[in-house]
Amino acid sequence: MRLGTRRSALALAQSGHVAEALRARLGCQVELVPIVTDGDRSQGAISQIGGTGVFVSALREALLSGEIDLAVHSLKDLPTATPDGLVLAAVPPRVDTRDVLVSPSGRGLVRLGPNARIGTGAPRRAAQLRAMGLGFDVVPIRGNVDTRIKKAIDGEVDAVILAHAGLERLDRLDAVTEIIPSEVILPAPGQGALAIECLRTAGTAVAPLAGSALTNGALAGGSPTSGGPAGAALAGGGSAGGGLAESGQSYVRSGPDLSQGIDGGLAELLRFVLDDAPSSVAVRAERAFLAGIEAGCTAPVGALGRVLPSTGSSPATGGDGAPAVGDLRLRAVVAAPDGSRVLRCELTGSAVDPEALGQRLADEMLSAGAQTLMGTS
Repeated sequence: MRLGTRRSALALAQSGHVAEALRARLGCQVELVPIVTDGDRSQGAISQIGGTGVFVSALREALLSGEIDLAVHSLKDLPTATPDGLVLAAVPPRVDTRDVLVSPSGRGLVRLGPNARIGTGAPRRAAQLRAMGLGFDVVPIRGNVDTRIKKAIDGEVDAVILAHAGLERLDRLDAVTEIIPSEVILPAPGQGALAIECLRTAGTAVAPLAGSALTNGALAGGSPTSGGPAGAALAGGGSAGGGLAESGQSYVRSGPDLSQGIDGGLAELLRFVLDDAPSSVAVRAERAFLAGIEAGCTAPVGALGRVLPSTGSSPATGGDGAPAVGDLRLRAVVAAPDGSRVLRCELTGSAVDPEALGQRLADEMLSAGAQTLMGTS
């Protein structure tokens, strides 16, 4: 398989985890194909160089042209509209969704004090920082993780805000001064999750190799989220602080008997091998909210879904004996860019239709004036 990825250290680390999971689960060869995107070529603000999609368009073009077989994206960078011919095949287990503060002085947000220069390139973070009313001077910055941390170390800013997930995947959590609760700064829709995209009609033939999970029967009839190699390789440090592994909910995904190999659709194969049901359900609700509120990834908008723990002593089951799907809690925030007004809302509903829950929340926030806050009407 030819796996397309951006060239940044974080993108290569993320794609490397996916490649390792595919090799372990399928016993097939996986080649990383680095691709430069428009977002990588420029250090300008995302809104000035094309907005939503600047990090994914080149990968999508490579898929459509047949240069690669699948692409790995940071899901928060993925536009809510999928081009004709492509499909979001899988969402692997999500890691920590929260933002973190990196402050060389060792001071947390509250102790940084008025006029502290805090670097971030995300309008969502900037608006919520300003809304705290602590007098921060929010400085727009771009660059990879090391570049942004260096700006703080060199004194260009007093601190930077980054995603916990990125530092976790780069094994850089030692740089974290403070983990910021989602009640203070709600993450971007899809933050902490990866998206595996491929051609909708692509076929694939996978022959089991000796010693792989295919030949030892580890996948036959099982779930990709039940502790097998893919889950272990992709889950990282778990789902603390808003992730989904803590939910206690049990999911069983039906699928083909992979012990005999597969000769069929690539999207089906990737879904069965890599997709994590609770993570997928949560991000589907978040992306439906983002689409419903008509905001891109550069808008001052945050959203976070979480599958709630089962309340009974044992999981309820449906008529077919499979565990019943529980509830989903979806929280969202829309803020004025200057932080002068902040609108927060949450809904809880069935996880059977996460898109409907996301649309309901979008409708409620639009009725409350969300578009005016974002400056879109």
